[in-house]
Amino acid sequence: MGMADDLWWLGRGEHDISLLPAMANRHGLVAGATGTGKTVTLRALAESFSDAGVPVFLADAKGDLSGLALPGGDHAKVVERVQGMALGDFAFRGYPVAFWDLFGSAGHPVRATVSEMGPQLLGRILGLNDTQSGVLNVIFRVADDQGLLLLDLKDLQAMAAFVGENAAQFRTRYGNVSTASIGAIQRCLLALGDQGGNDFFGEPALDLDDLLKTSSDGRGIINILAGERLMRSPQLYATFLLWLLAELFERLPEVGDPPKPKLIFVFDEAHLLFKDTPAALVSQIEQVVRLIRSKGVGVYFVTQNPTDLPDTVLGQLGLRIQHALRAFTPRDQKAVRVAAQTFRPNPALNVEQVITELGVGEALVSLLDGRGTPTPVQRTLIRPPRSRMLPLSPTERIAVLAASPFAGRYEKAFDRESAHEILQARAAQAPLMDKAPKPQSRGRQSDDMMTALAKSAARSIGSNVGRQVVRGVLGALFGGKR
Repeated sequence: MGMADDLWWLGRGEHDISLLPAMANRHGLVAGATGTGKTVTLRALAESFSDAGVPVFLADAKGDLSGLALPGGDHAKVVERVQGMALGDFAFRGYPVAFWDLFGSAGHPVRATVSEMGPQLLGRILGLNDTQSGVLNVIFRVADDQGLLLLDLKDLQAMAAFVGENAAQFRTRYGNVSTASIGAIQRCLLALGDQGGNDFFGEPALDLDDLLKTSSDGRGIINILAGERLMRSPQLYATFLLWLLAELFERLPEVGDPPKPKLIFVFDEAHLLFKDTPAALVSQIEQVVRLIRSKGVGVYFVTQNPTDLPDTVLGQLGLRIQHALRAFTPRDQKAVRVAAQTFRPNPALNVEQVITELGVGEALVSLLDGRGTPTPVQRTLIRPPRSRMLPLSPTERIAVLAASPFAGRYEKAFDRESAHEILQARAAQAPLMDKAPKPQSRGRQSDDMMTALAKSAARSIGSNVGRQVVRGVLGALFGGKR
């Protein structure tokens, strides 16, 4: 069974189940208990998107998706599925893959500047309370107003120390800055640095355009973020993906309803995104999920149960793929009932019963028709993946990295003059009473920011005012408080 240009084949139920490309940016959900086939379904979806020329960004939480780079046929169950579905023209093949890693060891380094991340998201990563978050906002504001660039963690540490030492001089304009809050922020920054923050924050920052590339044969590049080590810090994982989604939302132009998405963005372990999340933040995430489809981005959530997602988000997901759930306890049984109710009913199916009976690689599937209406749910055998199931060996991964179109662009970090270096120079040249810099003119400040940001990932923002606009967007998006 081939895949027509105007249909992306997902599997076989009462008839073939295919996703319309124009509906792929209406977002999706892949759910199911551990061991029921979610990861293989995610792999098959990524292959379909790539074949259609759509880039994909996903996190490899368990370390078992790297085999996408090489042809399959290595797994007996996959070969059996190909034969059982009588897929005569099915061919195993590898896919164009780019590996990324926040820690720089299993892929091209992913970096962002402290200034790009902003105080709201950084405060969330650090786990600051409201008072400490307010002081972190002051630190960023002083840096902005004085033209001091915050690129890496040592810049922020130096800036925090500077604001703390000169708190009396800043109190009238920015409010009270307590020594206790400065100390708490510094301790959190030290811990974050030890957990990989020193590698992540800095330059060269990730160019988001690199996530939108296709290969020389027109297939979309599958961008795989190494997630095994990252998942040990779930707050960092969830916040990083939120930041990346927010940056895409901010920078991509409106495209309306494109014939196919510009990018598919996958949130694996999606329950981490909403765990202990305040209602205001959930509301803003729902808004971004709703609006970002007009930028050509489809967002796909992967989790164990649909109840892991708020109803306001769940209601935005046009493609539903539900693998088996267990119903051993009253709580499990309630979750099964809720999952069954998320589908458009099919009179021929007892959905609540079927969810507990599905085999590995089987799923209940509902998608959108050409009018954007959910189709009745069908019991579906998901198509087998074409790529290798076995993860790459270290040698194979090195070979893929060496052949990547991004090889050599991000590997070498650089550290140009920014807040840390400037404050060190001032400390060496002047006594403490003279360290507080005088307010600069708008022209000088704008020039400083233009010079810095021209080489950073925030290439579209060239002034202090622009930076504050972006922070304002992120502040609204993530419910930050000044």
